[in-house]
Amino acid sequence: MLFLFEQTSAALESWFVERGLPRYRARQVRHQFFWKRARSFGEMTDLPVALREELSEQLKTWTTQVVTHQKSSDGTEKLLLGLADGQRVECVLLRSDKKRRTICISTQVGCAMGCVFCASGMDGLVRNLTTGEIIEQMLQLQLLLDVDERLSHIVVMGMGEPLSNLDRLLSALAVAGAEDGLRIGDRRVTISTVGMPVGIRRLATVDRQYHLAVSLHAPNDQLRDELVAANRKIGIGPILEAAREYFDKTGRRVTFEYVVMSEVNDRSDHAMQLAALFRGQPVLINLIPYNPVHGLPFRTPSAEVTHHFADILTRAGVNVIVRHLKGDQINAACGQLRRSQASSS
Repeated sequence: MLFLFEQTSAALESWFVERGLPRYRARQVRHQFFWKRARSFGEMTDLPVALREELSEQLKTWTTQVVTHQKSSDGTEKLLLGLADGQRVECVLLRSDKKRRTICISTQVGCAMGCVFCASGMDGLVRNLTTGEIIEQMLQLQLLLDVDERLSHIVVMGMGEPLSNLDRLLSALAVAGAEDGLRIGDRRVTISTVGMPVGIRRLATVDRQYHLAVSLHAPNDQLRDELVAANRKIGIGPILEAAREYFDKTGRRVTFEYVVMSEVNDRSDHAMQLAALFRGQPVLINLIPYNPVHGLPFRTPSAEVTHHFADILTRAGVNVIVRHLKGDQINAACGQLRRSQASSS
């Protein structure tokens, strides 16, 4: 049986033609799933009944199922999806204003980067997601929207390290941006990485206008080695060099994410070191107050401390924003829901 969401437009059209069906039927099917939000072939009333039945027998659609659906009062919704092999992965829908509808998707089950404050990697890396599993997250989240809402932005900031599964991610994002896909332009896609220089350089060569965000979390290697295990083999210097090359090749300003944790990386001297790294450079620092994870000792800093940290950067001429926490009522931080469900089962 063919897996529909693993197929490119051309491959799906070829499959239809091989069965004596017109190419436009393949385009109708993709339009129904990606734009009309169909859940099954049975809903596709623009197809003959006999064809709907034939496709239901020969084309596999959903390989994921919703295990848990949580909603927050701020409009954030989170899904825990069960995969065909019994693994589980998380994805999130965020409503920011009247029109902006952002989805946060995962690229791996678990994570190998070893960030000590993150729930995603607490059990290590299990496997990469397939292209179809990444696409299905987008479609499952789209099904949560009202009829007058549409997806506008994608952030690849869920479970896993995106640059470790780049081929499949790029294939999924190509569908997201396609006319017969979700029609989400490159400039509305952000790929977040812990900082893999080889992957960053490769991403710079794919001739897309994706926004790059690097999860830094520390202003020096000594502290970052403690917080992000992968840094011990990389180092901040090579990451910054690769990020500068990304900007030079794409013209896209790089964002550096900095999760602010109380009494860990939130001191004034940390802010001054961070300012020294980026003074005069065309980057944006995104300060993210820590979203607590059950079982981990890290705490959210006070608003006063976070804004003082931001003020130091601003006075040094560094562009900075402070992210407003969303979804804290539903454990929206990556990996929290998956772990809580696993521990209770």
